[in-house]
Amino acid sequence: MDWIETHKEGTVLQLHCQPGAKVTRVVGEHDGRLKIALHAPALENRANDALVQWLAQTVGVMRRDVELLSGQTGRKKRVLIRGVDSERIIAALNFPLKG
Repeated sequence: MDWIETHKEGTVLQLHCQPGAKVTRVVGEHDGRLKIALHAPALENRANDALVQWLAQTVGVMRRDVELLSGQTGRKKRVLIRGVDSERIIAALNFPLKG
């Protein structure tokens, strides 16, 4: 999976985010990134805040352990989740492994 990588502080996710959806959820993969539909609109940083909060709750970490590294104003984002390995993230997101 190209969208997840090990980082010295945890794990980095390469995301494609779609704001304004009915519910926040993992949709699948898009262009080598994990696609996430976000309930929040892309206004006044609401979608970014919603993404960070949803990832923290879903993975089971504190909000401060989730950092948006890049993509603050676009759909393509890089997010660091500190102190968590990729297997835990994949399990928490309930994303099927291709094998």
